[in-house]
Amino acid sequence: MDSFLHQSPYSKCESPEGWHCQYNKGGVTVWSQEQDNSKAVKKLKMRIVCKDVSAEVLYDVIHDTSYRKKWDSNMIETYDIGRLTVNADVGYYSWKCPSPLKNRDFVTLRSWLPLGNDYLIINYSVKHPKHPPRKDLVRAVSLQTGYFIKANGANSCVLYYLTQVDPKGSLPKWVVNKVSQFVAPKAMKKIYKAGLKYPEWKRKHDPDFKPWVYPEQNTLSSVNLEDLAIQRADELENIDESGVSEHISEDDDGLSKDS
Repeated sequence: MDSFLHQSPYSKCESPEGWHCQYNKGGVTVWSQEQDNSKAVKKLKMRIVCKDVSAEVLYDVIHDTSYRKKWDSNMIETYDIGRLTVNADVGYYSWKCPSPLKNRDFVTLRSWLPLGNDYLIINYSVKHPKHPPRKDLVRAVSLQTGYFIKANGANSCVLYYLTQVDPKGSLPKWVVNKVSQFVAPKAMKKIYKAGLKYPEWKRKHDPDFKPWVYPEQNTLSSVNLEDLAIQRADELENIDESGVSEHISEDDDGLSKDS
């Protein structure tokens, strides 16, 4: 995480070097980046301009797990496990994949950092002794995932989403391609639409409660750093899904993972 934080989010998100455009339509752009190791998971980078949504509001949307239940139709369950510092915690997230693929879940260490009028949120997968892989879900691995929210005036922002996730399960190539072509742009548009509706929703739902902004509101129990370890993909069982037939429609966004 330290190496990610110490790299400029501007250069990491805005530099075109090494990225290949996979999708550019409807205000959303998706790039992919091949890795040196042919077996390594691709990196994906996404960008969307969010008009009429401030950077501060979008930052709240991504943090607010109560609101996420309203807009993230792919989510099965999400909850905070515990806190490490005033701007770092450990959490759980599971999401629905279209049948016959198995559903996925993550345990991640997340950190966030206000950068003047901009914001950075990053995570990577960890192992927690009380939250081992479940038999009914495939434990996926976030190698490096981050949101960079760049203010673009008082009431507009640009959202970048950079992710390198190993979904495990021996997914066929067409599934990976569909993520970059259809699922990823839909996920970005969902966050944008959620941002437009958030201020009105928040006014009616504990408007002053924002523990990601006000650490004194955080009542989570502390997590001992010694209890955590980086979750490595090769330590997890591979579930063979390579025989899945290519039937998922463009409207099916059940493969998405937004945090």
